[in-house]
Amino acid sequence: MNKGAVGRGEEKEKEKENGKEKEPRLSVNLAENVDTIKRAFSYPVNRALVVRELFAASLQREVTVLFLEGATDTESIESQIIQPLVTKTLTLLRHHNAVTVTMEEILTSSSVRTTSLFQDLIHGLVNGGTILLIQGEAQGLTMDTPGFQSRSITEPQVEHVLKGPKEAFIESAAANRSLIRKQVRDHQLMSEVVTVGERSMNEVSLMYIKNLADPDLVTEVKQRISEIQADTVPNLSMLEQHIEERSYSLIPTALLTERPDRASSFLMEGHVILIMENSPTAMVVPITFWSLFHTPEDQYLRWAYGNFIRIVRIFAVFVALLTPSLYIAVSTFHEEMLPTDLLLAIGATRERVPFPALIEVLLMEAAFELVREAAVRIPTIIGPTIGIVGALILGQAAVEANIVSPILVIIVAMTGISSFTIPEISFNFAVRILRFIILFTASFMGFFGIALTLTCVISYMVSFKSFGVPFLTPLSPHDRSSKDLIVRPPVWKQWLRPFYTNPQDKQRKKKPEGPS
Repeated sequence: MNKGAVGRGEEKEKEKENGKEKEPRLSVNLAENVDTIKRAFSYPVNRALVVRELFAASLQREVTVLFLEGATDTESIESQIIQPLVTKTLTLLRHHNAVTVTMEEILTSSSVRTTSLFQDLIHGLVNGGTILLIQGEAQGLTMDTPGFQSRSITEPQVEHVLKGPKEAFIESAAANRSLIRKQVRDHQLMSEVVTVGERSMNEVSLMYIKNLADPDLVTEVKQRISEIQADTVPNLSMLEQHIEERSYSLIPTALLTERPDRASSFLMEGHVILIMENSPTAMVVPITFWSLFHTPEDQYLRWAYGNFIRIVRIFAVFVALLTPSLYIAVSTFHEEMLPTDLLLAIGATRERVPFPALIEVLLMEAAFELVREAAVRIPTIIGPTIGIVGALILGQAAVEANIVSPILVIIVAMTGISSFTIPEISFNFAVRILRFIILFTASFMGFFGIALTLTCVISYMVSFKSFGVPFLTPLSPHDRSSKDLIVRPPVWKQWLRPFYTNPQDKQRKKKPEGPS
């Protein structure tokens, strides 16, 4: 781990501790404490803050309950906090401290914490918590009572599978953590919370298996999150841009998945999972190049079936990346590579097209990107209309108007369909952008330009890392793993965890008998 980074992290921790010492604290005057909270939320102009002043019979003191309307579950507040406070009577107090008595003997909530800082109370309120202030006590109690509205759990929208679970993450972090715990029933599954953002403080849940994940990896992830300096980081997509390895890189170094089973499989390999409120995905770090090709269905299907669809997908990536460039290179620089009949056929179709091949390809690629973008933005009910307009009207009309040749329509259609098979959306964008770069180099240097660009891309991928893990490992540099890369062995032969994550337990199970 980078020692300089560790030093900066320690300095930041010290600054935080020093800052906390200077933060305003609660006094023993209840009215004064309540007024401070009211001022922080601009009450009574801001009517979202609900203030309930009560007399706690068991404590024989005035208390005040505060929570935010719309952010809390009022039924649990009533049953777990207010009702016990006003109805419960204690004949014998085991503790003289009212805060301790309230926390241990009166409240029935399971998430009670004490604090003497106003900042912690405000943070609890905005995150759906309820706070309780007691007359004569310089400490307040915070309880988790979140009641944010969220949709129900549905099927995945992007990562469909024919076999396997049909549940997908939703915008509730608590529900997403529950979905992962449903998959990984291990008492060592950790769920730490790191706060991010200086103005709107959001919580990031860091999930990993304690006796499996590399402690240095967990420390580095927490450190990168804690070093973020931003007003707000509302979701994982924004968080990814803050903590990723290279901000200007086309290729992603983190993976977002909407499937709990996929996130769980990464956990079992020693990866770290990040979850945030308002994010219907989980972020996986670190990742390698090979995980961008994989889908959960590869493992759910039998060995041969899973490998077959994986090979089809890899072939589709090459088609999406290279087909237009190969067309440009062959038709412009390397005509001798084509059979004479095919060359004459292509020449005949382009006879009346007034543009050079590069302009012709760019026109069709731009039209396809426009149709794709429009299909994403328009309401679902008129989505098929875009397909008809794009595929039939634009394609056929462009050919009949001699703007493009028929063979180019076939090439662009193949390219577009192939790009839809790429399961990871960030990698999909990378392939689409790289396609244009290779297209330009092919128009200048033919096959040599394509080879030069691919060499540069591969050299670049060899050079960078994802959270300290080389991007092309375990192939380059070679490292031991279950050999689940381009093709996978049967599941019973996958007895090793990938060594590149440096897992504390490197074996999933005992090595099977026979060759592996």
